[in-house]
Amino acid sequence: MPDLYTRLVADHLFPLHERMKGHDTVARREALELSQWWPAEQLERQRVERLRRLLEHAAGHVPYFRRIFAEIGFNPATLQRVSDLARLPFLTKELIRSNLAELKSADARTLKRFNTGGSSGEPLIFFIGSERVSHDVAAKWRATRWWGVDIGDPEIVVWGSPIELGTQDRVRLLRDRLLRTRLLPAFEMSERNLERFVVEIRARRPRMLFGYPSALAHIAAYAERRGESLSEAGIRVVFVTSERLYDHQRQQIERAFGCRVANGYGGRDAGFIAHECPDGGMHVSAEDIIVEIVDVSGEPARPGQPGEIVVTHLATRDFPFVRYRTGDVGSIDPAPCACGRSLPLLKDLHGRTTDFVVAQDGTVMHGLALIYVLRELPGVRQFRIVQESVDLVRVELVAQGALDPDLGRAIEQSFRARLGSTVEVVVEAVQAIAPDRSGKFRYVVSRVDAGAFRATRCAAGAARTAPAEVTHA
Repeated sequence: MPDLYTRLVADHLFPLHERMKGHDTVARREALELSQWWPAEQLERQRVERLRRLLEHAAGHVPYFRRIFAEIGFNPATLQRVSDLARLPFLTKELIRSNLAELKSADARTLKRFNTGGSSGEPLIFFIGSERVSHDVAAKWRATRWWGVDIGDPEIVVWGSPIELGTQDRVRLLRDRLLRTRLLPAFEMSERNLERFVVEIRARRPRMLFGYPSALAHIAAYAERRGESLSEAGIRVVFVTSERLYDHQRQQIERAFGCRVANGYGGRDAGFIAHECPDGGMHVSAEDIIVEIVDVSGEPARPGQPGEIVVTHLATRDFPFVRYRTGDVGSIDPAPCACGRSLPLLKDLHGRTTDFVVAQDGTVMHGLALIYVLRELPGVRQFRIVQESVDLVRVELVAQGALDPDLGRAIEQSFRARLGSTVEVVVEAVQAIAPDRSGKFRYVVSRVDAGAFRATRCAAGAARTAPAEVTHA
């Protein structure tokens, strides 16, 4: 049962905080907690109506979409079903960069500028209005309550975004104290800081942890190496997001902290897309988010088949995200969840398309095919795989002690067996592998554009006539 202070925060202080910011978060969360149980047909009717209103508003107030709709002869009033979205072109990061001003609604009043770093290092700048903030916070709040915790319960956040860490002014610090939230910097994973994190977790006894899976797995691994158990810290659930959650990370975190891991999927650009419930279903925030899965040619993927995740956010009238290509890979799970919620389910979340590697023959495979090689080798503590080209792969490796030449040869042999016999594999011994500036950690970085590579090979007559199949380790 929540304590009295948690009830004070969840029922009074946080709602007051949101009203002062002009957000209707509380009303929205209450509505979501009802609609999650609606029959699927009722939920779909609401989505179609909201989608039609969003597109009609975009046609009348957003220069970019007014122009696009005119060019393709699209009338939003004719939209009858969610699948009609396929009549519209995709919105990409490149299009947002080149049409930033035109994507703003003429009647927007509360836009705030945001950005994401992106895998290429080139930031994506975009804008978010107060309506979307309210809806995203409400969706996250609903998912938090699925696990028996609430706003106001003691929480430790292991995060690294410069936006969050750069705004620790007095107001922010006061708010965090009132909400019982403590922020720890994810981009400072030195042994000294890991020790401090473990001490702080023990001292604060948070009901929940929130952060990047890689950062929390680092803390868990450190505690296990030191023989320190955190299972008595009173943590009820660990929420992870913003990176792909690997099975071994889930197992390590659950073992070290003695509680379940709840996976979340979304981003600052695309919004809060899906969250895992205690029954294991990855539920889409379907009241606000429409998810499409498309194949390499941009056509709808077959039911249950993995493809790129394309998102339309229904609460983005001020700066519409319509058919936004996320660059992430996943599929729709047709099976219902045991929890009984009618919200659709995502599965096969395999991270960004840059987490896939391309073999010399054009085969596209998930980076797990290489990750598993390194995980099974003795003496490997940490690694990062960088595919510079189809002919060159670098492996940054933190080994226990000096790098054994036999270990390097074993890696080269295994990688060539998967990527091609003439691939150059460079194994680099390093003291530590730093996360990205945001604090995220990526096991695999591919600088190969799989689509462009296939197109080049087809033009040369050297590729298969069918698109390369995505394989999963």
